[in-house]
Amino acid sequence: MQHHLALFNLARTHGMSLFDPIMASFYAQVERVNRIADSSPGFVWRLDYPGNHPATGLQHLDDHRILVNLSVWETLEALSTFVYQTFHADMIRRKKEWFTPYSKAHMVLWWIPEGTRPTLEEATQKLEYLDLYGPSHEAFTFRDSFEPQ
Repeated sequence: MQHHLALFNLARTHGMSLFDPIMASFYAQVERVNRIADSSPGFVWRLDYPGNHPATGLQHLDDHRILVNLSVWETLEALSTFVYQTFHADMIRRKKEWFTPYSKAHMVLWWIPEGTRPTLEEATQKLEYLDLYGPSHEAFTFRDSFEPQ
């Protein structure tokens, strides 16, 4: 069976809502980051919400300050290249401008069968699993990654 890599991450904004003016400089860059992702080698899919804000478009976990991102990549290497070697890396360096530290796990990776799409429910479960049990084949991080089984 062939696999693809799912990525789920969340962040809590400094502002009182997703649309607080403090987030303007973040949102000004989102379309650029999404275009880079969409055209990156190894990119497969990302969750998109028509009609909502282009950042990630969803409030999550009953917290009106949380943004989420859910995407699928062909390989860990392809995802890593996008995250750490494109303009996206500049956004990571600036994250303290827009987001508050998150006390629990805020990013998780896991392997999915090629051709499938993860759901937000599945992604949330993977993040909770990582937070409770640490990295494993079930849910892992860039630092502690696993090959597909």
